[in-house]
Amino acid sequence: MDALAEFGTEETTAEDLSYRGSRFSEVRQALFANPYQQVWGRQGESPLPVYEVTLSGVLRGVLPFGRSEFRKATERTVDSGADLRWGSDGKGFRRILHPNGVCLVGKWEITEQTSYSGYFQKDSAALMVARYSTCCTETRRGFNRSLAMVGKLFPTLDTNHTMPLRTANFITQEDIGGARTDYINDAELRNAPDTTASRRGGGVPILLVTGSVFASADSQPTIRQLYQIAELGKPDDQPTRAPQFMRLLVAPEQPKIEGSLLDFRDEVMAQIFDKGNPQPKRTLRFNIEVTDDGVTTGLPVLQRRTFSNWRKIGTLTFDDAVVSYNGDFVIHFNHPTWRTDRNNPATATRINGRKVR
Repeated sequence: MDALAEFGTEETTAEDLSYRGSRFSEVRQALFANPYQQVWGRQGESPLPVYEVTLSGVLRGVLPFGRSEFRKATERTVDSGADLRWGSDGKGFRRILHPNGVCLVGKWEITEQTSYSGYFQKDSAALMVARYSTCCTETRRGFNRSLAMVGKLFPTLDTNHTMPLRTANFITQEDIGGARTDYINDAELRNAPDTTASRRGGGVPILLVTGSVFASADSQPTIRQLYQIAELGKPDDQPTRAPQFMRLLVAPEQPKIEGSLLDFRDEVMAQIFDKGNPQPKRTLRFNIEVTDDGVTTGLPVLQRRTFSNWRKIGTLTFDDAVVSYNGDFVIHFNHPTWRTDRNNPATATRINGRKVR
């Protein structure tokens, strides 16, 4: 097989441009259609696959010849709002980064009074689909990896809504260079993570290429703004008011899952399921915290962000999860393009598929 064909359709397509929203039920059905293990943890099931992140894969985005797959993929994640990307062959697309993940479904709830708009307002509640992943090949605890969560909110609590709905997406991650976080309970997932390039070791070239391609597609490669959530369900004549920073922390009451060299996907599944039992037994909850007070220092390869005045405003509660082919190859999360003023759509730096600032 052509090595490029293994990556599927990375660029923006007519399927992406025709997106008008989706139904929660169809996205959920797609995720659960083809699990790698029919019953997670059951004796005799095949091991979870591990897809590699390679320098040759990301170099497709910068070499002056060929299909420039990574560059096309980076532009597509910003330009496409699609929730599912099946492609012409129905097999989706290969993630060049974050190829190994576990998908979760549940609810977003804001329980505290805030000054923000949209689904950051008090009493906002939405159905949610998330994907928990690691940026590199390594999935096991005890090794350097960078845990991340991306999510999409459906502005409804009706799991059987019939009208397609546009979703709002967010992106959070640990230190982009990597961390030695053994338990997901201890990971701090932020929309503005630190970057410690030296932690990548032999993967530093991948990180440098990634930063270069991200910067060429959009203006700010290491912060993902939150205005999509602040504009979800908001009347057009109401100003956008989005927090600058958000972090997700596993709620303190969640147990820690033990196990030497445990794969993070098994760790997430064990929070909700008993091995060999297909019925969810528990929930996995994250606290949502926000602040507008943060300072960035350092160079891109060694960047630090310090924050103050974090406060909890709500929760994410997941009651089901799956590790599946469609969860790795078909589900898609839009990366909000950078705005010089996060509350003003006119200041977007990428419009209609083109970088303008």
